[in-house]
Amino acid sequence: MKKVVIYTDGASRGNPGPSGIGAVIDGKGYFEFIGEGTNNQAEYAAVIFALKKTKAVLGKKKIKETEAEVRSDSELLIKQLNGEYKILEPRIQCLFLQAWNLKIDFGKVEFTLIPREKNKEADKLANQALDRLF
Repeated sequence: MKKVVIYTDGASRGNPGPSGIGAVIDGKGYFEFIGEGTNNQAEYAAVIFALKKTKAVLGKKKIKETEAEVRSDSELLIKQLNGEYKILEPRIQCLFLQAWNLKIDFGKVEFTLIPREKNKEADKLANQALDRLF
């Protein structure tokens, strides 16, 4: 089974405020401005974006044979996606469902909490999306 390592990060200036996401998928970086929102919404948006992008690059057939490890420094995000924390916020519940539905397309998806210093590239990309506005 092919393994894809994905680093994600979301950033919101003002929380809520302008938000950006960053993702590094097998060493290739992506970023996008996503509008207004909270930091937690941006963290989820980054995972959703990264899973969609991975699926688009690999295609429907190969994705079923692919294991993805999503790494993030957001404890809340990772613990919610792993079923360790409840999700009380309705907007986050919707984002969780989107991520969960994308997960089903893969052979396997793991969500791993990493230290902030190991997520510098995704963080840089998320902030790059915001820096283009200012």
